[in-house]
This record gives sequence, structure tokens and C-alpha cells, in this order.
Amino acid sequence: MADTVLYEVSDGLATITLNRPEAMNALNIATKVALRDAALAAASDDAVRAVLLTAAGDRAFCVGQDLKEHIGLLAADRETGAGHTMSTVREHYNPIVRALAEAPKPVVAAVNGVAAGAGFGFALAADYRLVADTAAFNTSFAGVALTADSGISWTLPRVVGPGRAADLLLFPRSITAQEAYELGIANRLVPAGELRAEAEKVARALAEGPTVAYAALKEAVAYGLTHSLSETLEKEDELQTRAGQSEDHGIAVQAFVNKERPKYLGR
Repeated sequence: MADTVLYEVSDGLATITLNRPEAMNALNIATKVALRDAALAAASDDAVRAVLLTAAGDRAFCVGQDLKEHIGLLAADRETGAGHTMSTVREHYNPIVRALAEAPKPVVAAVNGVAAGAGFGFALAADYRLVADTAAFNTSFAGVALTADSGISWTLPRVVGPGRAADLLLFPRSITAQEAYELGIANRLVPAGELRAEAEKVARALAEGPTVAYAALKEAVAYGLTHSLSETLEKEDELQTRAGQSEDHGIAVQAFVNKERPKYLGR
């Protein structure tokens, strides 16, 4: 895995760190490949019970596509007629977003600085976002004559509503951390100097929690957003049966009876 993305697993927590602070964690090809591979690894590893997505430095979480590299790739496409440049959406962005959003475990994003374009999309693909009080968000796409990618046309309207999403997509601007909190983009605002420690605390608490139940909660919410009440009730029945058969449910019930704190196994 390229050193532009760091990957570490410790006590059930996978930490994925974007590691190009000198380039504001912009996404060149090497970074996109490494991030895709790390996200897929974390999602599929049964030993991983929670994921923390963060970034090095204090200026940016991720400013999206590396436009310096992108310009060169567009020029090469014009010369050869190959048209490979925009395949990055299919080859990189889509697998990354699916891995984060559909992982059967909670994903926490620690947004330490600017999150723009695909960086904003990746943050929205997480289940819970802790945001530094100095951070900012920007959809960016229309500003470079592009449409939405990295799942943001699906996630942003569900977080802020379709009307506000249209405004933010058609008229890109910097969204402060405070406004992001008011819009529901940020679940929690944290002083910048405390972000990493607080994010690790939250992610480790989730890594010690009832993983099967968390996976079912993610699936239930995603399902309910696009299905009828009747269909959602049937899905809840299916998922509750699954959660009720987990070892962790038995542990939780016994701990409640014994007035003890449950020690979950994640299964």
C-alpha cells in the first residue's frame, strides 16, 4: 500500500489516514488506489469492528482530485483519444464510497481541515463525522465544470435536504464548521487540537460495541430511505431477528440482569 495512505489495525479499530499533507491530501492515482484498497480491506476484515478515516496535517482532510495530475492526464487523453481519465470514478471513487457506506461496521470520519469535492463525498460516506472547528466543506464540482461524484449526489440531499443540496452543488462555496454542524453535515464539533484524540475515543468505543447490531442499524437506515413503510417494517423484522440471534445480544441481556457493563465480542 502506498505511503500516501496509512493503514493500521489495533484492537478492532482500522485507522485509514490520508497522508499527503503537503498537497492538502489531494487524490492522485496512487492515493486513490491505496485508499480504495484500505477501505475494502477494512470493510471485509472480520477482525475490524470500526473504521476511523482521517488525514495528516491540519490544513486539509482532502481537497478532492489532484488537479495538477488531472491536467496532464486530460492532455494525454486528447493526444491518444483514449478517454481514460474520467474512469477514475468507476475504478476508484465508487468502490471507496461503497466500502465505507456499506461496511458492516461503523465508520467514523475525523475531518481536520478542508473537505472538498471527493473529500467531501468520502466524509459523507462515513456514519459519523467529527469535525475540527477550523474545518470547512465545499462541493467544488461545478467550479471546475464537473458534475457530482464520490456519492455526493446521493448522500448530500439525504443529510441537508434536496433544496439545500442543489444550492450547495450549483453554487459551490466554503461551508464553515459551524454551518456544517447546523446543516447536519458535522455530527460533532471539536477544537482542532483535540480532534484526533476525540475521534479515536469515539471510534474505539464503537469498536468495542455490538458490531452485528451496528451493521443492522446501517442497513436499516439505508433501506428505509428508499423503501415504503411496509417494506421497511419487514426489513426491521429481518434485521432484528439477526441481531437477536447474535452472541452480543445474549451478552447484553445477561449483563443487564447482572447490572454489569457488557463486554461485546462483535458477533
